[in-house]
Amino acid sequence: MRFRTFCRLLALVPLALGLAPVGTALGAAAELGVRHRIDVTVLAEPDAPILSRLKGAKGELSFTVRLSANSNESKFFGMLRPSFPDLVVPDGPGKPLVQQTKLWEEDVCHQRRGLPKVTVTQLGGHFAEGEGRIEISAINRHIGLLVPPDELTPGIKLDKGNDGFGVFYAFRAQSRNSRLNVDLKIYPIDCFL
Repeated sequence: MRFRTFCRLLALVPLALGLAPVGTALGAAAELGVRHRIDVTVLAEPDAPILSRLKGAKGELSFTVRLSANSNESKFFGMLRPSFPDLVVPDGPGKPLVQQTKLWEEDVCHQRRGLPKVTVTQLGGHFAEGEGRIEISAINRHIGLLVPPDELTPGIKLDKGNDGFGVFYAFRAQSRNSRLNVDLKIYPIDCFL
C-alpha cells in the first residue's frame, strides 16, 4: 500500500514541475496595475446662446469637479477647480471653447479597482462685456432646493473611445440654458505594481 502511494506521488512530481512556469507567468500578470488620467474639454451646443450672439467674443470659464479615487496604494478625495481665462467664442459649432486639457493624473500605480468617481458640480463664467454680456452660472440640482435656473446635469455617459493618449471612458456634464458641455475623459494607463 505504501509503495503504491509513493509511486503515485512520484508520478505527480513531473506534473508539478511542468506547471511551475505557468504559476510564475500567472503571478507576473497579477502585478499589472493601473493609474488614471482625467482630461477635460468644453464645447458649446449648436443652439448655445453664446454661439448665436457672441461669435469672436472673449470670456472666461471655471468649474468645480468632485473627484474620488481611492485604492490601497493611493487615496485622493477633493474638489478640483480649473479656470480658463481669455477664451474666445468659436465662429461655429463643433469647435471647442476649451481644448483638451489634463485635469488630474495619478502618480502611483495601484491595483485595478474601477474608475475614479468624477462629478462636475458647478460651471460659471461670462462672455463679452457691456449690454451683450452673458453670465453663466450652472449648478447641480440638490434635494430640498428649487431647481436651479441653469441646471447642470452631470454623469451623462458617452461612448468609450480611443485617441492619441489611449483608450478612454467619457462622461459629460451639460448645462440646460447656457447649453455648454463639459466632457471628461478618463484614461486607464497600464503600469506595473
